[in-house]
Amino acid sequence: MYFPVKSSSLIRRTIGWVQAVDGISFQVPEGGSLGLVGESGCGKSTTGRLITRLYDPTGGSMMFDGHDIAKLSPKELKPLRRHVQMIFQDPYTSLNPRHTVGSIVGAPLAVHNVVPRDKILPRVQELLEVVGLNPEHYNRYPNEFSGGQRQRIGIARALTLNPRLLVADEPVSALDVSIQAQVINLLQDLQKEFGIAFLFIAHDLAVVRHFCPEVAVMYLGKIVEIGDRDSIYHHAHHPYTQALLSAVPDVRQAAIGGRRERIRLEGDVPSPINPPSGCRFRTRCSYAQEICAKVEPPLLQIAPRHKVACHFAGELGAHPATPVTAGLLAVDDQGSPDPSGTASDVTTGPGYDDHWYDLQTKSTVSA
Repeated sequence: MYFPVKSSSLIRRTIGWVQAVDGISFQVPEGGSLGLVGESGCGKSTTGRLITRLYDPTGGSMMFDGHDIAKLSPKELKPLRRHVQMIFQDPYTSLNPRHTVGSIVGAPLAVHNVVPRDKILPRVQELLEVVGLNPEHYNRYPNEFSGGQRQRIGIARALTLNPRLLVADEPVSALDVSIQAQVINLLQDLQKEFGIAFLFIAHDLAVVRHFCPEVAVMYLGKIVEIGDRDSIYHHAHHPYTQALLSAVPDVRQAAIGGRRERIRLEGDVPSPINPPSGCRFRTRCSYAQEICAKVEPPLLQIAPRHKVACHFAGELGAHPATPVTAGLLAVDDQGSPDPSGTASDVTTGPGYDDHWYDLQTKSTVSA
């Protein structure tokens, strides 16, 4: 997803592009959940809005139930809305202040003719009770509720049509800590009961760890690492993922004494209008070398359920001195083309293959 940058002159011309989301690839299994984490401005929310087709993608494809939803017309999108819903990040701007809670939550039922008109109100009251609100407050307006209560209204609206895929954009960030666990448990119960798949966008790594068996890490419009819960939280190979995890308080470490060393990233996040060449994280990475500026690292599968995009991928304290991807890309250690080398096809689609590249033996292995 590229957003145009217009000039400030009388005749507004496109003078650049904001590369908000640039060539990411992942798969959300049916009835499963994928967590999407990263710094503010890395493209997480844009990704969610693309999947729900609130934005028209600049390029690429998004497959849902055998259909490419990136190419659907507005008329063809209406049936999709019933299966793909979204919980928005800001509960203050996502609810129409002119409508009552009953009309907000009941609108999807009326638009899609799911239940008869006289059954909408009982269904709305049932949903309000499910998310922990008073069913008798259906005739109140959003301004009469707190931020946390408004977010629950948004969750109730998203669940109205029993969707197959739910894009949850920071669904608990506006809630009190005591309420977050209740809402997370509610979403888990609904997932088990109705088989809803979740794309769970969040900053809180502890919440993502609890809710999602698979996690993807984004940086400046790219996915830099993706894998199952154990691979990301215990065997992270990308320096950016390791820096994120080092900022999370460790209760067990505090119990035994001592403090885990914090990895501090220097510099600011580059502008998505003019991102760095090669690896986008290289300007803040302590392991970066010349190859990182010349060649973009591929999202390489290094385990049965683990991919990483780094020339120097390795666990914390065990990063290699030479790039692990040089032989695969037919370049030398400085990133210049190697005439004697042969490039391998390291591109992978969404999901995982039954073979991967082992970093220790530097060879391809199979399951």
